[in-house]
Amino acid sequence: MHNFDGIIFDVDGTLTSTNELIFESFRYISQKYFNKNLTDDEIMSLFGPTEDVILKEWGGDKFDIVKDDYYNFYSDNHHMAELYPGIREILAFIKSKNILLSIFTGKGKEAATITLKKLEVFDYFDLIITGDDVNEHKPSAEGINKFLEKFNIKKERVLMIGDSASDVKAARSAGVQIASVVWDSYVKEEVLHLGSDYIFREVNELHKFLEKNI
Repeated sequence: MHNFDGIIFDVDGTLTSTNELIFESFRYISQKYFNKNLTDDEIMSLFGPTEDVILKEWGGDKFDIVKDDYYNFYSDNHHMAELYPGIREILAFIKSKNILLSIFTGKGKEAATITLKKLEVFDYFDLIITGDDVNEHKPSAEGINKFLEKFNIKKERVLMIGDSASDVKAARSAGVQIASVVWDSYVKEEVLHLGSDYIFREVNELHKFLEKNI
């Protein structure tokens, strides 16, 4: 019998290599409208709220123009992003076992939809929960709890897979198991110190684990 009835994935740094695209999208906006050249660290310090929240704070009464320009750049330059090799095979394998699949990401709905559709994995997921769908972003467990409630799944039968400390904290708060993937985590050392249930340093390690457990 398999060990999980549902699996929840983060997006950036877990399914997709999107950091360069995100950095360049924000940098494009900051240079074009505010004559600022933000470093990667300065952009990472913004992470938490959705793109719209950040852009609204930046743009003020120019928000609608800035927002449209951001998403056009993000979409038009999506060649900068890709699925990590082996991820599509993992998603197909999970679906073949009739396990419920969800996304819980801090990305807003528009950016998440663009990425998942451009990389052709949108249709694998039974539920997609973005930063626009919750009142409190990670490390709040609200997004995980929405998944548990919608499908009436026991929390002990759910696995969260993510690359950040906030994923670990959200999973712990919800009472689900947490697998931390550190193949591209920008906070790898912090994550490793949090004592996740499982740690995976390569995509194929995760695939082998899932083959044995679902």
